[in-house]
Amino acid sequence: MQHAYDENLAANRYYDRNFQSDAAKILPGEYFVSNQGMLLVTVLGSCVAACIRDVDSGIGGMNHFMLPDDGGRDVMSTSARYGTYAMEVLINHLLKLGARRNRLEAKVFGGGAVMASLSSSNVGARNAEFVLDYLKTENIPIVAKDLLDSYPRKVYYFSATGRVLVKKLHRVHNETLFDRERDYKGRLAGGKVEGDVELFI
Repeated sequence: MQHAYDENLAANRYYDRNFQSDAAKILPGEYFVSNQGMLLVTVLGSCVAACIRDVDSGIGGMNHFMLPDDGGRDVMSTSARYGTYAMEVLINHLLKLGARRNRLEAKVFGGGAVMASLSSSNVGARNAEFVLDYLKTENIPIVAKDLLDSYPRKVYYFSATGRVLVKKLHRVHNETLFDRERDYKGRLAGGKVEGDVELFI
């Protein structure tokens, strides 16, 4: 059976020769989960990524999302619902693979003020604040974080062990990251929030 949220599953998989591991590259709006101990890789500007794993089984995953700009409306805005959906999709897929909710831990990254067009509306800070609040509400401990500041980051997450390498990109030589985030922000503005996610408890 095809779940509605499978459409956001990262499709870009490859073998990382440097780390000698099967890997998945997560683009804006995507997520990936693995019970095979894969390396999950993403590049973050204003977006945030939550890396969540079951500390006993090693089932882990990563998402990559940005809150749509809701013009500063109320807390349970479209923006908050979208962020909640992005987190629930990741957590539910982990539980579906056999992770246990009471054994989850999180590491969170991103939310940099890296694009002039986005920093004016504080997008990075809002993304960072959302992910911290969400995990606190859900009682999922945050064991590591690297949020805010003014640079993009490349994140390597080893889902089986929970090890993370964060590479700060002080100079981004191509516009790919910014183009992806701008395109993603545009898609969010015109998109609809998905319906309720069925919870796997």
